[in-house]
Order: sequence, then structure tokens, then C-alpha cells
Amino acid sequence: MAIATMTTPLPISLFPFLLLIPAICFTICHANSNLLCIQSEREALLKFKNHLIDPSNRLSSWVEGGDCCEWTGVVCHNSTGHVNQLHLASPPFSPSALGGKINPSLLELKHLSSLDLSNNDFSSIHIPIFLGMLGSLTHLNLSRAGFQGAIPHNLGNLSKLQYLDLRGNDLKSKSLQWVSGLSSLQYLDLSYADLHKATDWVQVTFKLPSLLELHLSKCSLDNDPSPTSVNSTKSLVVLDLSWNSLSSVPKWIFSLHGLVSIDLSVNSLEGPIPDYFRNISFLKVLNLSGNHLNSSIPNSLYSLNRLQFLSLGYNQLLLVQEAAASWELSSLKLFDVSENQLNGQIPLSIGQLSSLEEFDVSENQLNGQIPLSIGELSSLKWFDVSKNQLNGQIPLSIGQLSSLEVFDVSENQFNGTFPLSFGRLESLETLDCGYNLLEGVVSETHFSNLTRLTTLAASHNRLRFESNSSWIPPFQCESIELGHWHLGPKFPQWLKFQKKLSYMDISYAGISDVMPTWFLNLPTPFEYLNLSSNQLRGEISYLNVSSFVDLSSNRFIGPLPRVFPSLRFLILSNNSFSGSLFELVCNSSSGEFMEILYIDKNLISGDIPDCWNHWQVLGLLNLGSNNLTGKIPPSLWHLNFIMLNLRNNTMFGELPSTLQNSPNFIMFDLSENHFSGSVPAWIGDKLSNLVTLSLRSNNFDGHIPHKICDLQFLQNLDLAHNNISGVIPKCFNNLSAMATTNKTNNFVFVKYVDADSFFLNALLVLKGREDEYGSTLGLVTSMDLSDNSLTGEIPKEIGSLVGLLSLNFSGNLLTGNIPDSIGNIELMESLDLSMNRLNGEIPPSFSNLNFLNHFNVSHNNLTGQIPTSTQLQSFENLSYVGNHLCGPPLTKNCTSKGIPIDVANNGSSREGSKVNWLYVSIVLGFVMGFWGVVAPLFFIRSWRHAYYRKLDHVGRKLYVSWATMGM
Repeated sequence: MAIATMTTPLPISLFPFLLLIPAICFTICHANSNLLCIQSEREALLKFKNHLIDPSNRLSSWVEGGDCCEWTGVVCHNSTGHVNQLHLASPPFSPSALGGKINPSLLELKHLSSLDLSNNDFSSIHIPIFLGMLGSLTHLNLSRAGFQGAIPHNLGNLSKLQYLDLRGNDLKSKSLQWVSGLSSLQYLDLSYADLHKATDWVQVTFKLPSLLELHLSKCSLDNDPSPTSVNSTKSLVVLDLSWNSLSSVPKWIFSLHGLVSIDLSVNSLEGPIPDYFRNISFLKVLNLSGNHLNSSIPNSLYSLNRLQFLSLGYNQLLLVQEAAASWELSSLKLFDVSENQLNGQIPLSIGQLSSLEEFDVSENQLNGQIPLSIGELSSLKWFDVSKNQLNGQIPLSIGQLSSLEVFDVSENQFNGTFPLSFGRLESLETLDCGYNLLEGVVSETHFSNLTRLTTLAASHNRLRFESNSSWIPPFQCESIELGHWHLGPKFPQWLKFQKKLSYMDISYAGISDVMPTWFLNLPTPFEYLNLSSNQLRGEISYLNVSSFVDLSSNRFIGPLPRVFPSLRFLILSNNSFSGSLFELVCNSSSGEFMEILYIDKNLISGDIPDCWNHWQVLGLLNLGSNNLTGKIPPSLWHLNFIMLNLRNNTMFGELPSTLQNSPNFIMFDLSENHFSGSVPAWIGDKLSNLVTLSLRSNNFDGHIPHKICDLQFLQNLDLAHNNISGVIPKCFNNLSAMATTNKTNNFVFVKYVDADSFFLNALLVLKGREDEYGSTLGLVTSMDLSDNSLTGEIPKEIGSLVGLLSLNFSGNLLTGNIPDSIGNIELMESLDLSMNRLNGEIPPSFSNLNFLNHFNVSHNNLTGQIPTSTQLQSFENLSYVGNHLCGPPLTKNCTSKGIPIDVANNGSSREGSKVNWLYVSIVLGFVMGFWGVVAPLFFIRSWRHAYYRKLDHVGRKLYVSWATMGM
């Protein structure tokens, strides 16, 4: 049977579906065979990986047989499967940064258009030359990757390159001619490369036809030696030449009319701001900060109506008042003229800057008040007028600034109350009104809506905070500075709820309370804690503070607290801490990072322990005014001190020679102890930076070593109350810091601890009294050698120390005349030469000492008339007693030759003769009567025995009589 066959044609509508079947099969088949990872490129990537150092195993997905298009940092073309992008950048300063070497296998990636190796650590290798052969590259980022050496010139072969970023490496180039080959380049950043020899940088870069952004920050560029005329149609929109050595604004900049951003900050620009900036009408960003510009702000800047960011800070600019009213800066978002010399007032029209977000005029000389129109700046986020001379009240219109995040009016002269309108600033994060004249009561209402507040700084005002004991603040502050507020007498309980607090100052706050245990157990360790000058009491076992703590001038008792291992500054002065130093000093977990340790004016006793070996960075140590005994331990002298104060203890022994290991000594005070031996000569030889040396009230003997004269910076020398003998060295005139009247406060040792300054202080005996000097210590110069056994004459060379404010040679065995040269020390405020054997007259040159307020030459052998001056006649007779002086202020008159009248008469007056003979007859009568009775008793034995028997008889009768009366 034949089978009949019949063919039926397919409908036309099925043809498109049939055509899709091969395509689907093709896609599925190639997916199964890893089409998107080309074998040769996968092998090239694996070779590249094998030469890398990958500390965190970032490239763990790069394995044999895997799909390289799925590997970390690899991007393939969607259709061809070729690798066209490698993104292997690391986060800045990341421990996962790649290192090692870059393998030339990257040349196998023929279609690679983007390579990013930024923020890695290829230290000590050069940029590979073969990168200039990656002809398909359009994007190359090697920034902050640790490369060094010369920039390979063959990078100029990358004609398709549009983006080149090499900033932040240690690179250099003698010429930029290689850049001329980058015809497609739109973005070029060579910041931090050394281009000081590349004098062609202007000519080359401005010939690039497509260049939009040029960044050459910190490239050691000087002024262009051959000024280039630049085509005004240039495409450049962003120019960054910051952190170079340009002394003037390049004139070719003003022909670049399309510029949108200009950064010339931190150069050496001098003179006025050029008026030509008005030609760059599209300008949005202008940064001229950190230069030496010293003119007024030109009116042309106020007319740039597209300007959004204007930064002129850190110059010497002056404010032009008449231009302030004509500001057309309606687009301005940032206005920064901080740290200049602006005078005058904040313009009343500031409210017209409707787009303003940041306003910073801090550290100038502005006066007047904050304009009320400030409340119209609805976009304002940052307002900083700190460190000026502004006054008046803080305007209530501040409360209208709903976007305000930072408000800083610190270090001015604002008065009035703490505005209630602060409580409406819901976006406020930083409030700083410290160091003003604000007064009155602050309540919880002032902080009612400040939920975002992280910094509250208002120290040094006259404010009293009154809150309910159960008040829970709406904010979580990280920093609170309320020093000199009245917060007491109880410790503020609301601090218990501050879980993020790391910086706190409530010093001088009138708190008289026991330190609460919860405060020392807050969850976050303090970085900075200042509770000084209150009346806090109790014991402290542990301080949970990581950097700076000041508990001075309270009433804390008990042993010294244990401290945080990382603590750098510990100040416990003027309390009643007791016990020994052993636990604090010898505990290996403390002291490793300590830089300042002040435990003076306490009740610490015992020896100083000998375990300072791990206190390697300790520079300032003050253990004065305690009950310490014993010798200075050897390990203490292995530290490199800046200041050591062991004053007013009962320590003894000679000064160990290992003290020479501290060449940075500025202040050395061992006064009021029992140290002995001679003053070491190596103090002058090795401690060349000494400013204050006090060995007062000890048992030092021997002579003053001449090496002391080598201390060029010495301003205060105190060797008083010792057993030092010999003569005063003539070489004292070499003490150059005492021989100048131009003093700078170079004694102030500033340690920045979150913007706080730390001053060295010293007790000095000036003008007959002991005072403590702190921030002004560098302005004081003194020399005190009193109460020793110095002999010889006062050297005339002392008169060359014209910078001395105080000189005391009293209580010695000095002879001879007072040198006339001392009158040259015209700034002298205190001079004491009393209780010596000086003779002659008070030099006439002393009439030049117009600043004297303490003067004493009593108990010498001085004669003659007291010189006439405005000062010498103002002192009492006690300043001159025990001499043969005459004239005012003494009542004893002088002859025409300046001799006291009683000395001139030589005792020849009748009355004087009678008085003298009367004294003589009295003495003779006493002698004759005494020996008339005593001599017979002494030489005749029978008389002597009779005399004593008579005395014995009279004595018995008196005893019987007394006993009878008693019965």
C-alpha cells in the first residue's frame, strides 16, 4: 500500500521564531564554554596577579578556570568578552592596599580602555614604561599608589587618553613635552610631582586642544619665566595651581574667559588682588587663600554674580566698607576671609546674600555688632565670626536660621544673656560662644530642641546653669566646655546621660561635691577631661581618660589613681593625694606615652622609685612641694627632659652626671632641698637650652662654674641660699638672653591638646617675694645669688645685662664700689645689694633706674649723698639703713660736698662731747665696782669661803620662812 505524502507550507508568522532558534542555541552553547572570558586574557590576568602582593586576599576570586569577567575589579565588554576595564583601587590608607610589581602581561589586554591602580602601595618602583604601549587606554589613574622616579615619556603615546591622574606620588619630570602627544586629554593631574625644572609647563599644557581640567598642585612651580599668550577661546574650565611658589597671579589666566574654577591657594602671591578677575565672568570658584595679599578686597570681586565659592583666608587683606553695600553675589554659597586684618563692621546688607551657606570671617579685627539681617539667610549652615572684637548682644534673629549647623562667636566681647532663640535651632551641631562677656541664667529651655548638638562650648563667661535634677538633655554631645560657668554646688547629674562624651571642661565651675562613681564609669573613655579648680573630693581609683586629664586644685585624697595606658598628659597638682609614686611609675601599663606629669603640691612621700625606663617620651615632670626623700634615681636621668621640678622636698645627694642626657632642658628647678656638692660645670656645657635654672636653698658649695656663662638662652638664674664661695664670674656678660631688651615669650611651651595650650610655670623670688609665673614667664629675666659667701667686687660686666628685671646679690661678703655700669640696666624693677661690705657712693647713674619698685642697699659701708631721681627718693629709710648716707629720703642732711653733717663735725660739738664722756664714765664705774667685789673673792680663799657660808645661811632662813608661811 502506498503511503500518500502531503506537504503543507509553514505560516509566514512562524519565520521570525525559527530565526531566533539558532541565536538562542549560539548563546547557550557559548555560555557553556565561558565565551565572556577569553583564554589568553585570563592567563594574562593570572600572571599579573602572581606578581602582586595582596595582604588581604582581595583577588581571591582570580583562580584558574574561572570566568575572569566575574573576577573582582575586572569589567568585560558585553558582546565581545574582551577585558576593557581594571578597577583595582584601594580605599585611602587601607591595609588591603596591593603592592609588589606590575607584570607586562597587561599588554595582552589589547582592548583595555581603563586602568585604575590608585591608593595602592607600589613603593620603590617606577611607573612601568610598557603602560605607554596600551594604545586603547582612555582612562589611567595611578594616583597615591607609591610610585617614584621620573614620569615615563612614552605615556605621551597614548593618543586616545582622556583622563590621566598621577597625583600623590613621588614623581619628577624635567620637561612636560611628552604631554603634547596626548591630543585627546581632557583631565590632567600631576599634583605632588616635582616639576621645578619643567619650565615648559605652560606652553605644553595650553596647546592641548581638549583639556578641561589642569591640576598641578604642589609641583614646586615658580613664576613662568617666559610669559605665554593664551588663546582666549581656550577650553580650560578648572585650573589648580595651589601649593606652589608663584609670587604673582599669572597674567595669562585672565585671557581664559571660560574658567569656572581657579585655585591659587598657598602660594607666595603678594600685593593687591588683580582687578582683572572681572573679565572671567563665568567664574564660580576662586581660592586665593594662604598667600601674602595685602590690599583691600577689590570691587570687581563683588560683581561676579556667578561666583559661588570665594576663599581669601590667611592673607593680610583689609575690608572695603563702601563696597559692602554693592555686593552682587547673589549666588555666593561660601565666603571665607578668615585670618586676615579685616577691620570695620560686618555689612548690614549681609542678608542679601540669599544663597549663602558658609560665612567665615574669624580671626580678624572686626568690631560692631552682628547685623539683624543675619536672620534672613535661610540657607546658612556655617557662621564663624570667632576671634574678633565684636560686641553687643547676639541677635535674637539667629533663631530663624533653621539650617544652621555651626555657630561660632567665641573670643569676642559679646554681652547680654544667652539667647533663648538658640533653643529653636533644630539643625545645630556646634555652638561655641566661649570667651565673651555673657551673663545671667541658662535654663533647660535654651537647649529644648537641640537634638543634633554634638559640641557645646561656652567657657569663660559669667553664666549660671539652673536645671532640674532629673533633666535629661535632648542631645548627645561629644564635646562640652563649660569652664567658669556656675554649675554647682552639686555635681551636674545631667552629664550621666551623655553616652558619647569624649571632651569635657567644667573647670572653675563652683562644684563642691564628692566625685560620683558613675562619672568615672561612663561607657566612652574621655579623650580630654578638665575638672580643675573646683572643690571636688573623695578618692579616685582609676581614670578612664585616654589623652589629657587635669584634676588640679581640688581636694582629692588617697593614693594616686591608675591611669589609661595611652594617657599623655596627667595634671594632679594642688590636691591631697598621698602615698608613694611606686604604683603609678612602676606599673608597666602606664607611662609609655606620657608626655606631661604634674603631681606637685600634694602629700606624696617616700623615695622616687627607680623604674622610669619605659617613660620614654616624658618631657615635663613636676613633683615639687611634696614629702619626697632620698636621692634622684638613676633611671630618671635617662629621660630627655624639657622641664624637671623637684622643688620643696627633702631630697639630698649630689647631682648625677647622667643629667647631661637631657640637652633639651628648658627649666630645671631643684630648689628648697638638701642637695650638696658643687654646682656642676656640665650644666653650662651640656644643657645649652636652659632658660630657668634654680638651685635655691640647698647645700651647694664651691665656686660658680664659668661654664654657666655659655647658657645663651638663660633668663632666670637662682643660686641663692647656698654655701657658694669665690667671686662672681666676669663672663656673666655672655648671658645674651639677659643682655637684650627685646624679649619674646619663647619660654611658653605649647602643647596642643584639642586646641588647648599648655604653659610652663615657675616660682621665682622677685621684688622680695615669691610669685608663680606662667604664660608671661618668657618675659621675665632675673639673677639671684643672695645669701652665699661670695667675695670680691661686683664685676662691672654685670652692667651689660640690660635686659635684667631683677638682680639680688644681698647677704654675701662683696667688697669695693658699686659699679656705675649697673645704672645702664634701665628696665630694672628690683635691685638688692644689702648686707655686704660695699663702700663708696651709690653711683649717680642709678638715677636712670626709673622702673625700680624694690631697692635695698642697707647694711653696707656706703657713704655720700643718695642720687636724686623719681624712684630712689620713693623708698623708705630701711632701704638705706646701716650706711653713712645722706639726703632724701633720709632726714640726715649733707654738706655741700655730699658728706653727712655728723661725719663732717667729727664729734667736736659740745653736746656730743658730753654724751660721749657720760658713756665712758658709766662703763668705767661698772668695771671698777664689779672688780672691787669680785677680785677679793677670786684671790682670797678665806673671804670666798665666808661669802658662800653667808649665802648658804641666808638661803636656809628664807626656806624656813617660806615653809612656815605655807603651813
